[in-house]
Amino acid sequence: MFRVSCIQLKSNNNILHNLKKTEKLISKAVKQKTDFILTPEISSLFSLDKKKLLKICKSMEEDIYLNGIKKLAKKYKKWILIGSLIIKVSKNKLVNRSVLVDKTGKIKTYYDKIHMYDVVLNKREKYFESKTFSAGKKIKTSNLPWGKLGLSICYDLRFPNMYRKLSKDGCYYISIPSAFTETTGKRHWHSLLKARAIENFCYIFAPAQGGIHYNGRKTFGHTMIVSPDGKILKELKKSEGVITVSVDSNLPKKLRSIIPSLKFE
Repeated sequence: MFRVSCIQLKSNNNILHNLKKTEKLISKAVKQKTDFILTPEISSLFSLDKKKLLKICKSMEEDIYLNGIKKLAKKYKKWILIGSLIIKVSKNKLVNRSVLVDKTGKIKTYYDKIHMYDVVLNKREKYFESKTFSAGKKIKTSNLPWGKLGLSICYDLRFPNMYRKLSKDGCYYISIPSAFTETTGKRHWHSLLKARAIENFCYIFAPAQGGIHYNGRKTFGHTMIVSPDGKILKELKKSEGVITVSVDSNLPKKLRSIIPSLKFE
């Protein structure tokens, strides 16, 4: 057994402000005797304005938010997954990157969001992530002390083949940090998270952005931790905060032995 915490934020366009909020919630999670803490997508900087982002964003080595979280991981001796940061990888290139930091404060691995959210929901609500970010190309996993974690970000949730690859690769846990829109969140968020958990017999850790942001964009919130049999273990609806649950690391293996569906293609 180990303890997992998922943080819910309403990030804005000020990195230091977002870092301070995250620090407070990490401290709260530590008091709840957690072992592993996850933050939402774009925790550090909530924007899709490429010109502004290219001026503000830095490399991983220079990123203020990442360096702040690395210090906290070392201080508290906790594993922390930054759901995602916007990282500048060249003069005109940005990526939406999930970063796993171990309890010594070192980067264990990182994953660049593969599926870009290019959608037209209605006349007023349109998103074209591919105009801002370069898509990742590799699925990533990492060994935690309690088993293997598969990394993903938000819109990836709609691509079940990605999660089947992760579960067949031995992942017991999957992170899905998100900034789901209010529009699609209330229709699909719960169903998709439960489906990914059930079909792969994996724990789902889904920290989310939630609320009305400085730029008017509405995110759905409803941070959740879901068991491998699809039970919502804990959920935080709209407010910023943290949820923590105890996780049975033997349950995925047990369920997979009862219903051996992962043995099939």
